[in-house]
Amino acid sequence: MSRRWWASGAAVLTVVAGLGVRAWSDGAFAKCAGDSLYTVLVYLVVVLLAPRLRAVTTAGIALAFSWAVEFLQIAGIPSVLRPLLGSTFHPPDLLWYTVGAALCWAVAAVAGHTAEGHREPEGPPGTAHGSGGRPGGLTGTGDPVH
Repeated sequence: MSRRWWASGAAVLTVVAGLGVRAWSDGAFAKCAGDSLYTVLVYLVVVLLAPRLRAVTTAGIALAFSWAVEFLQIAGIPSVLRPLLGSTFHPPDLLWYTVGAALCWAVAAVAGHTAEGHREPEGPPGTAHGSGGRPGGLTGTGDPVH
């Protein structure tokens, strides 16, 4: 399955999870979960727009966007955008955005996805598979690559 299809389905599930958390709880848990899920959704939108980016880059973009929105709240966000972007700067939100970005990166790392349709090479470091076939590694037979 392509990374875009995966991201599309995950985005729908993320929105459902966010609405579910809000319906189930309206306290601190919902606020923290909502912040993390916001960054997860941004991550998935970045995957949809640029599926070939590495997971760490995508997570960094999602985190930077989330933090930028939070800091823009200090300057004031137009009222029409406040339901989407928030209205009040709250420093702990920065932590929960980081949790969301880290979760996305961790899931992608466990899945081994770095780009659309590609998985991280398997095998120990220094082998043809573990080194991605780069010079200086070993061939599949254990012989050094010259």
